[in-house]
Amino acid sequence: MNTPAPESSTVSGVGSPETLVVRTRVAAAASAHAPTFWSRLGSAFAMFRNGKSITGLVIIGVFVLIAIFADLLAPYPPTKVDNTRRFEPPSADHWLGTTHIGEDVLSQVIHGTRGVIVVGFLAAAIATVIAIAVGVIAGYLRGWKSESLSALTNVFLVIPGLPLIIIVASMFEEPPLWVIAAVLGITGWAWGARVLRAQTMSLRNRDFIQAARANGEPLRRIIAIEMLPNLMALIAASFVGTVTAAILGLTTLSYIGVIPVTTYNWGTILNWASAQGAFRQNQWWWYLPPGLCIALIGVALALVNFGIDEYVNPRLRSAGERARAMRKKGLDVNDAVTAVRSIRTTTTDDTAANQER
Repeated sequence: MNTPAPESSTVSGVGSPETLVVRTRVAAAASAHAPTFWSRLGSAFAMFRNGKSITGLVIIGVFVLIAIFADLLAPYPPTKVDNTRRFEPPSADHWLGTTHIGEDVLSQVIHGTRGVIVVGFLAAAIATVIAIAVGVIAGYLRGWKSESLSALTNVFLVIPGLPLIIIVASMFEEPPLWVIAAVLGITGWAWGARVLRAQTMSLRNRDFIQAARANGEPLRRIIAIEMLPNLMALIAASFVGTVTAAILGLTTLSYIGVIPVTTYNWGTILNWASAQGAFRQNQWWWYLPPGLCIALIGVALALVNFGIDEYVNPRLRSAGERARAMRKKGLDVNDAVTAVRSIRTTTTDDTAANQER
């Protein structure tokens, strides 16, 4: 095997010994192909390439588009009243029927999507930023600084979010969506911070972190360049979980009347339907569509979370890859397991028969 010839150069100076610098082509090629920050960041988002994550993201993307283009998609204004068409079931003019004063239910559901998406993603963004700042710094530092941030996280873990939101909402005649999202985000970051702190404490002793610290890299660069790409799976899981909690919190608060019913979202539609007896009179077209929307976006977020878990957990990832490979070959996973079990049973029976003989 031909080994690459070393390229050498001799440097000499006055009063200093001669220094020989040897550089091989192999080392140069290895340094040229070293992974960059963007390549590591791209590999960190590989968690969204499986079927579960893609399906969930597509459903969420549809809801986001509905929220953006609600004014164009809604056939009527959500507050348009038509007393001549009260409590009508679905028809060609009103695809999801009408309310007790003739309002179009489909238009209300479409416009209610905007409030749900805005509050859910804004609250998740606020909570994720705080969780990253507190959790990663608390996990990287040592001593009283780390313990202080950990104590702050524990305090926010026990702060009840619902009473705080009720108090804040009572201070406004019509609380804006960003206020609700801010309260949900401020009270929902602690769990994500604890998980990130534990994982950061594991990462800070790795060789590449020690090397960056030995090279004199500043703290902000070590966290942003070295640590965050390795924490993207946990950050994404924390973000998805916070979106789910924020959407459920918003719809629950709207349904029980804490948030004014003039702020349209799926929870306020359910509140109006319950107040006007739609559940008792079996007017399913009023309460069923917003309930199905809440369930569908919850399923989408759960699929994304399952996809992240499959990527993070090596056993789930290998099992999923094996199942997909078998499906590509036209094999059924359950049939293969049954066949293996039958072969093992037959072998056991044959061995027992031979021993009896």
